[in-house]
Amino acid sequence: MSQQSEGGQGETHLYCDVSLPVPLDQPFTYSLPETLQHRARAGSRVLVPFGPRKLTGIILRCHDEQPSMTARQALRLIDEQPVLNAELLALGRWIANYYCAPLGEVLRGMLPLAAEIRRGKVWSLTDAGRDAARQLVLDASPEDPAAQVLRLLEKRPLNATYLAKALPLADKVIRTLERRGFLVAEQVQTERDPLRAPSDRLRLELPATSESQNPLPKLNKSERELRAFLELHPGSHNLKDLEGTVKNASIAARSLTRKGLVILRQEPLAMAEAPVRARHTMNPPQQAAFEQIRAAIEQKQFQIFLLHGVTGSGKTEVYLNAIQVAVEQGRSALLLVPEIALTPAVAGQFFSRFGDRVAILHSAFTDVERSGQWRRIRSGAASVVVGTRSGVFAPVHNLGLIVVDEEHDGSYKQEEAPRYHGRDVAVVRAQAEGACVVLGSATPSLESRYNVERGKYTLLELPGRIEQRPLPSVRLIDMRQEFLETRKQAVFSRQLVEAVGERLQNREQTIILLNRRGFASFVACRACGERIQCVNCSVTLTFHKRDYRLLCHYCGYAQKVPGVCAKCSSEHLYFLGLGSERVEEELHHVFGAARIARLDRDTVSGKRQYEQILRDFREGSYDILVGTQMIAKGHDIPNVTLVGVISADIGLGMPDFRAAERTFQLLTQVAGRAGRGSVPGVVLVQTVNPDHYAVRMAAAHDYQAFYEKELAFRRALHYPPFSAMANVLVRSEQKEAALRMSSELALLLTPAPEKLRILGPAEAPVARLKSEYRYQFLVKAASRKALNELLQRVRCFALDHKWGATALVIDVDPLSLL
Repeated sequence: MSQQSEGGQGETHLYCDVSLPVPLDQPFTYSLPETLQHRARAGSRVLVPFGPRKLTGIILRCHDEQPSMTARQALRLIDEQPVLNAELLALGRWIANYYCAPLGEVLRGMLPLAAEIRRGKVWSLTDAGRDAARQLVLDASPEDPAAQVLRLLEKRPLNATYLAKALPLADKVIRTLERRGFLVAEQVQTERDPLRAPSDRLRLELPATSESQNPLPKLNKSERELRAFLELHPGSHNLKDLEGTVKNASIAARSLTRKGLVILRQEPLAMAEAPVRARHTMNPPQQAAFEQIRAAIEQKQFQIFLLHGVTGSGKTEVYLNAIQVAVEQGRSALLLVPEIALTPAVAGQFFSRFGDRVAILHSAFTDVERSGQWRRIRSGAASVVVGTRSGVFAPVHNLGLIVVDEEHDGSYKQEEAPRYHGRDVAVVRAQAEGACVVLGSATPSLESRYNVERGKYTLLELPGRIEQRPLPSVRLIDMRQEFLETRKQAVFSRQLVEAVGERLQNREQTIILLNRRGFASFVACRACGERIQCVNCSVTLTFHKRDYRLLCHYCGYAQKVPGVCAKCSSEHLYFLGLGSERVEEELHHVFGAARIARLDRDTVSGKRQYEQILRDFREGSYDILVGTQMIAKGHDIPNVTLVGVISADIGLGMPDFRAAERTFQLLTQVAGRAGRGSVPGVVLVQTVNPDHYAVRMAAAHDYQAFYEKELAFRRALHYPPFSAMANVLVRSEQKEAALRMSSELALLLTPAPEKLRILGPAEAPVARLKSEYRYQFLVKAASRKALNELLQRVRCFALDHKWGATALVIDVDPLSLL
């Protein structure tokens, strides 16, 4: 794009095209006021009117082309310097096109700056409202809520927050008055004051030139006391700590900051402590892998490496050394990890190696924390970024290397629009910026491994653990045989009970995995067989004993456990299935003296709780850790010598062609937690399907055999990587509407274009989700171009037929078909 169309610095333009976070996938043209004509630039955020609302959008280009209709005027430029450079804008456009998502939603997802904008509503009276207010002054009692609201708004427009504080029933009254046409709302957005951060996140100090500031402006008592305290106690102080020393310290500090008499800045981001491995000399396989990566970085050459290393083989040390090379060349590096759980553990290694050049980006931080880290990266203060999926959009300068750890992990795929895959976006970004990509995993996805055969990726292998430690021995326990021999439907086999007892005696630690939350999978009636289902979804509710409630894991709906069956009034309800909460309780029964912790989404509500449980387990405060897949990945705890897997085949029955691959990956990953210290590890896998190839080959640590077997299955049925695939979902809260729309779409797609196979429409495996009925089409294509052309036709069809904004869901390269 030319400098003219981009809007270069110092150039004057009359109009700008803005991308807004709305379902309409088109830019909107606004006129620029004279004060912005020479300041607006592509990639900057701008506040614009949109209907009755004010929205923040991204400027795509500035120009002088007069639009065919009168353009509304942009209100305010938020950024003097672009927040998205040309490369990131181009990446956003690629994502929007490839994943069939509105560009405005893509660009909004690329920027973690929501904390800097405060959104709200301002209510004002219509002409009818003013007439009603004058009438109510005469007729209504002073205590009438409607009259109170109208009297307040008669003086001036007020924001919703003020009204809610002033009047207890304001929200309900406002909705009523709005329906009657007496009130109108304006959506407003203002920049948030950075000094409004919580006191414990701010540090206070005197400026270096404070001695020369004479005379001082007039100060109140709190301001004088706070300034005197800082003069007597030089240095930086946490504002929260000062509140017990100086009365109204928080208010005084903010006031002094605005007067330029003190400096108030955000507290540096604190990461949880993690064990830091000492640097060690790389073994020959590590050194060979590193040398190939180093050559590509030094040649500034785009190349993709698939680093396939068994669990405990030292992949992190290869990452660290590769990033060191990029940093020494003055380039930046990105490390992506699959879950918030992994970031603190990985970050500890990076802070010890690269110090304050490291920035952390992930969703468990507050909006303010994420915004602060993003601005550190953009300023160039941080050149090594550790982040989860959205970290791929970090505004690093001179990108030299992207590492995607555990590249097979499903959490790299976003489940909400825009439904991008972080690993694939990383590859596209690296190609555009001439950077090197390292995809690391002990269980590479079939797509990545197949790209090695096609010559797209270079395979690097780490076949053994570091320090010649052996892989854990894995034993399969057939729970069908266990039942025949004991005549008991037990949670734990005799072998597992005995093995856990031995670890407790030896003061060693154990991990127990069951990849299902809750206490019981569902509640049923013994008399009529009725199961208690979610009112919003076509799934059964899971029983959680701690809260004694039934919970839907899809929409969050919860209800009390009923005393009788809703269908036949029988009192004989029983609980079936097994979850991690039940496993924890059974362990307490069997091993009364053991110290047991549980790690799943029910026990962890934030990153700090997660880190605390892991830290306590690592330090030996617990003997046994029970959990779901959160405990299976990335943790290096040397004293864990036993891993037990309950119901290893729990995911094999899912209606999804990736079910076997996910099972193999989970079993291999959790087995890798055992034996990472000096004592060899043992893994006991309980299953009712010990002959399934995914279970059998995971137990044998035989990735190659699994890859060949699974690849043959995918080839026979034309599943990825032998086709490009998309899941097209039609949904509506009315079943008839969902059926009608899916039938209309079926007519458009029949007969299927050449090089395409279309399955459906059919009910989705979860036919109703969050109160919406769902029908799906699976599209397989021999070429990506043919698939994209079809999907764009589908989008245009939905737009032409005025479908609702959420009625059509397009998921390109889906990881789940549920």
